[in-house]
Amino acid sequence: MKTYGNIKVAIADDHEIFRDGLRAMLQKQQDILLVGEAANGKELIEQVISQEPDIVISDVKMPVMDGAAATRHLAEHYPHVGIIALTMFDEEDLIIDMLEAGARGYLLKNADKNEIIEAIKSVYQQQPYYCRHTSNKLAQMVAKSKFNPYKQKQKPEFNEREIDIVADICNGLTSKQIAEKIFLSVRTVEGLRLKIMEKMEVKNTAGIIIYAIKNNLYKPGNI
Repeated sequence: MKTYGNIKVAIADDHEIFRDGLRAMLQKQQDILLVGEAANGKELIEQVISQEPDIVISDVKMPVMDGAAATRHLAEHYPHVGIIALTMFDEEDLIIDMLEAGARGYLLKNADKNEIIEAIKSVYQQQPYYCRHTSNKLAQMVAKSKFNPYKQKQKPEFNEREIDIVADICNGLTSKQIAEKIFLSVRTVEGLRLKIMEKMEVKNTAGIIIYAIKNNLYKPGNI
């Protein structure tokens, strides 16, 4: 596991106002150092070459060279750089393009400061990151895509209760609903959910769904 020093970050977005806001937020973080900015994929590649960031946060739709093309180039030539895609709610197909091109996670553009920092630190630790507000539909699209960050990892074991809870989570049940279904307290179910996330090394419900489908713990349609 990497230790935190200053995590070097480069950002790419063709909207200057958005870059301004992201820059202002990142510059306030003690353990993050903003080392480069770009308005398109070509400039981003140039920034990666010259500034050597650890993490890149890249918009999907950009002129000259889009995010997926830039990501594909960086993943091939600079595989140590962790790439996080920035997307809008209605860009599901583009999220898949970015992940299959080599991005290790994605954020919606309305993500708050805490989630952006969490995503940066997760990808820096070589863990995938999925936006907290991922829809069940998108999670299943990601799970069925070629994107698979779990290939090289030793798979943990899950007991029967944990597998049942994973299926309930994938089917959209809340912790309260799961608790009522299996006659446990909400607090106990929350504890089991946390344990499942720790085993999977994911941060949220989207991570559980994607991990479960990728690793055959759950098959969509088992409702």
